[in-house]
Amino acid sequence: MNPSRRSLLAGAALVGSAGLATTAHMARAADRKVLRLHYRTIEVDGKPARRYRVSQPSGEWGLTLGQGDMFDVRLENNLDVLSGLHWHGLNPPWRQDGVPYLTGPPIAPGKFADYTFPARPFGTRWMHSHFGLQEQNLAAAPLIIREAEAIQSGIQEVVVMFEDFSWRKPEAILADLRKPKPAMAMGNMQMTGGTTSMARGGTSMASGGDAKPDLNDVTYDAYLANDRTFADPEIFNVEPGANVRLRLLNGSASSNFMVEFGGIEVTLLTVDGNPVAPLKLTALPLAIAQRADVLLRMPNDKRAVPIVARGEGRMLQTGVILRPGGAAVTKVPTNGAMAAPALGLGLEKSLRAREPLASRPVDRRVPIELTGNMAAYVWGIGVHGMEALPVTVEKGERVELVMRNTTMMSHPMHLHGHSYQVVEIDGQRLAGAVRDTVLVPPGTTITVAFDADNPGMWAYHCHNLYHMAAGMFATVVYRGFS
Repeated sequence: MNPSRRSLLAGAALVGSAGLATTAHMARAADRKVLRLHYRTIEVDGKPARRYRVSQPSGEWGLTLGQGDMFDVRLENNLDVLSGLHWHGLNPPWRQDGVPYLTGPPIAPGKFADYTFPARPFGTRWMHSHFGLQEQNLAAAPLIIREAEAIQSGIQEVVVMFEDFSWRKPEAILADLRKPKPAMAMGNMQMTGGTTSMARGGTSMASGGDAKPDLNDVTYDAYLANDRTFADPEIFNVEPGANVRLRLLNGSASSNFMVEFGGIEVTLLTVDGNPVAPLKLTALPLAIAQRADVLLRMPNDKRAVPIVARGEGRMLQTGVILRPGGAAVTKVPTNGAMAAPALGLGLEKSLRAREPLASRPVDRRVPIELTGNMAAYVWGIGVHGMEALPVTVEKGERVELVMRNTTMMSHPMHLHGHSYQVVEIDGQRLAGAVRDTVLVPPGTTITVAFDADNPGMWAYHCHNLYHMAAGMFATVVYRGFS
């Protein structure tokens, strides 16, 4: 039987549709970016170290997109172990968040995974492995979604990622942290009901003693800025008297930093990629996983300017050099003249969001206790007074998380898939910064608000890698999501 004219036309339409689909697929494939997880060797203090790297086929570290772009990425695992990447600071669909076993399986060696979603919110973000302790071995990279205003300004940009480095394997570091400790002073007090915790040799927050906060779990061999120490720092050529936008990222596993700018006053533009009312400062506290953009005007005298990050409570430091017009570069030591101070909330209290959350009633206010026991090296998140309970929300709600730190260490608390605003510090309401990671120092209570507009099961955790691995990890779960 001869085909009817209608069937011929239908067949032609199907072929045409298939052709259009194929063309669209080819166009999208041509635009797709490729990121590769692979091994590389860096030099630290004159010795080679084999670590991870995230780069494009061109060798470019990490990824830079523009405001309004799609995040269309194929991630290839060229390691010989399971791995993957989390897109820190972006708010993708739940199953594309890159947290193994929570949002999807890890990527096997030699395999790949595709990710496609709008690249938002824009600003200075980053990417890192969420598998095991790989982040300590430098499985991280910048992820910059350049703002339209930054692109139009023509101002030179310098991206600097700070990381901590150890010659020891991270598994050995964690095993040592978990070893039994000698009897504590003050009667070796233990955590009771999730409300008290100990610093090494000190008293608990709940005991009313004079315990001092514990600043660092790990003593690192070096700090890195873009994979390098001050023995061989990266040098950026800039124009004398010109403005430079510094995109600063703390990609460390377990170290907070104080960043200084060679005595020059800079203007703070964003925190965690989100714009704030401009502030002038000469030193910037940058907790684990936090980012900040600052505007620095180079001096007219053609002197090189070091950008220095010193570890909290330590003299060890790293950084990069801004060099105008081929100026001479003075060697910067790997140890500063004094230890960096402990990070507090002075700056956080003064930050004001340029684009705050819309004003609306709060639908759900969730009490959170950050708990821990340094002697046993066990950490936790108590939700409504119960460990391991998820934070449950309904789509469309305005939610506040009231985080009370009962421990003697600071905790940089990160919520995946959402941006939140700091709205209260120790009982004082404020229209603070919009962030994705906020530092909660010992004995403090910080409240953050977010709109439940991205259904899924989201990771919510301390971004100190060893605290998270030892239990300071929870989830925010939408009721009825699929």
